[in-house]
Amino acid sequence: MASPAGPPPTGSHGDEPKTVKLLAVTACPTGIAHTYMAAEKLAQAAQSRGIDMKVETQGSIGAENLFDDNDVRTADGVIVAADKDVDLSRFVGKRVLKVGVAEGIRHPGQLIERVRSAPVHQPGGSAADPASDSAAGSGKERSVAYKALMNDVSYMIPFVVVGGLLIAISLSLGGNPGPSGGLVIPRDSFWMDVNNIGVIGFIGFIGFTLMVPILSGYIAYAIGDRPALVPGMIGGWIANTGSLYDSKAGAGFIGAIVTGFLAGYLVLWIRKVKVPKFVQPIMPIIVIPIVATTALGLFFIYVIGKPIAWVFEHLTSWLSGMTGTSAILLGAILGLMIAFDMRGPVNKTAFLFGAGLIATGNQTVMGMCAAAIPVMPLGQGPATLIRKRLYDEQERETGLASLFMGCFGISEGAIPFAAARPAQVIPANMLGGAVAGAIAGPAGVKDAVPHGGPIVAVLGAVSGVPMFFLAVVIGTVVTAVTTVALVDLSTRKRGGETAEGAGAGTPVEMPGSVLVGASAGGGAVRVAVGVGGAHLRTATDTADTAAAGAADAADAADTHERGTGGVLSGYLTERTVKVRLDSDGKEDAIREMAGLLAGSGRVADAEELVATALRREAQGTTGLGEEIAIPHAKADAVTAPVVGFARSAEGVEWGSLDGTKARLVFMIAVPEGAAGDEHLRILALLSRKLMDAGFRERLLAAPDERAVLGVLSEVG
Repeated sequence: MASPAGPPPTGSHGDEPKTVKLLAVTACPTGIAHTYMAAEKLAQAAQSRGIDMKVETQGSIGAENLFDDNDVRTADGVIVAADKDVDLSRFVGKRVLKVGVAEGIRHPGQLIERVRSAPVHQPGGSAADPASDSAAGSGKERSVAYKALMNDVSYMIPFVVVGGLLIAISLSLGGNPGPSGGLVIPRDSFWMDVNNIGVIGFIGFIGFTLMVPILSGYIAYAIGDRPALVPGMIGGWIANTGSLYDSKAGAGFIGAIVTGFLAGYLVLWIRKVKVPKFVQPIMPIIVIPIVATTALGLFFIYVIGKPIAWVFEHLTSWLSGMTGTSAILLGAILGLMIAFDMRGPVNKTAFLFGAGLIATGNQTVMGMCAAAIPVMPLGQGPATLIRKRLYDEQERETGLASLFMGCFGISEGAIPFAAARPAQVIPANMLGGAVAGAIAGPAGVKDAVPHGGPIVAVLGAVSGVPMFFLAVVIGTVVTAVTTVALVDLSTRKRGGETAEGAGAGTPVEMPGSVLVGASAGGGAVRVAVGVGGAHLRTATDTADTAAAGAADAADAADTHERGTGGVLSGYLTERTVKVRLDSDGKEDAIREMAGLLAGSGRVADAEELVATALRREAQGTTGLGEEIAIPHAKADAVTAPVVGFARSAEGVEWGSLDGTKARLVFMIAVPEGAAGDEHLRILALLSRKLMDAGFRERLLAAPDERAVLGVLSEVG
């Protein structure tokens, strides 16, 4: 989006000073609303100051208005208003100011002034906004940690799915019953080669390989950018290679999370060190990776690794002393350990303890372990189906793969979920594992092979098969239900914290959401702002303009035949417009809006749409101040994109950031698996148009549905 620059200011003596040229990049996590709102506000602020500005938007419909080399070369400064990673390497040598996308909406003029004194971007450096950093506090640190975990999981999931399924397929198609039960793949067969490929890409029976370094590396990358990738990956490999620090088991995925965060923050610290100018170009490619990798590797081997080896040794001795105790207690403890870190030292201790007793004739302990091993992936799979709204599309697909892997006793299928939400998933896994082990122990379930899951029972390696399956099923149900409850609670809590933080003026846009929207009152719009600020105008200040707007709206409506077509590419029609919203509460208003959208024939289940929209509200209010709210949902209940609009005369309490009640309510609903990007384009256009004060005034003044359609026909 390029905005025409206004005439350059002229001096009192006819001098014509050089026009300031600025660049701006706007981006938000979902890339729909805030991206384009910030772009429009920055362009308007620049034009009013006679500044030539080009704005690049990185939205869901792709990057638009891209900069060329000449744009960057001639720019006097760059404003990056983004809540996701933006490549800054092309701006080396330019003044760069990086802030959140909300700042581009709230204070575009201030950003234009501040960028003129912003620090010059250096190779490997990152532009920062000190003011916003100091204001963010611990909430920002939590956000960084959460985004880092989610970032690494998206890279790790393909390794889990591809590797795990290759191992399962090779076992099922190429395995033969072994002498002691279980499946054995012939050493020189085709299926052994397939199995080995899976082991390399995933986690075989010999331990973690690529997946754990990937997990660690991309956590580090999310925090410290590219220079942190190598230290993170090497640190993850070291964490998983127990032989480097005299441990029989590596630290597993929990160790990878630790090394990922250590590497990321270590790189951030190193980048703050002032170095001579001639050294700066090699900092990100040589100095930082070498220093960070060496420091992290030695720290893990000599400081963290020794306690891990100690834990492994003493847990083994402790379990040996419990073999004569209660079978329920021993089974529960083994189940807890199996589920805790999945191939980490605690899990490995329990597994090797059970496997070692098979040779002595005691197969009961391995039976307890075998019942607990599949519970984690089998439990996480159904959790993604029970409450789909708590998971994104990629996680739901991983859930199906997790179910398949659980049937083959591949517990690592649950690792992506544990890595993304450790505080919720690990306790749920442990509870389910403990229940499965506690049931299998006193029932006398036995396992003759060092493996677990339904596959070993099907192949005859388990005795007490009915109780084995009962233990697995109950443990799976406990895991799934507990996971859903804890993730739901965490989502609500995080949504409350986000909304509280947003009270200072930060709009909320969560992963998986569709549109957060704009805030509009009767006059000039500010999006997601706190109380106060410049450029506010109200409906009472502009009564004459509103009256004129009503006439304009009526005239515009004449171009639309009643009942034919619609606006916003047909997503909003007269059937989805209501000039008077009857509800006086937020939940009731959402139900009323959902019913309005259902009347279009594009919503199969209005109640599911309501539940999805309310879930989004729990993450953070969509009432964004100045009498506007834009609830939205992306759900399976929606068969085609649809937009609704309604007005409330008295206003609806929506928890808006400035305390105002919502009078203007848009509701946007799209299918969960919507193909194409036409609806995203329309929503982006609507977001831009809401920056036009005249447009908002005409929308407020439109007397009936037909007139509203006439106003909204201006979009596009």
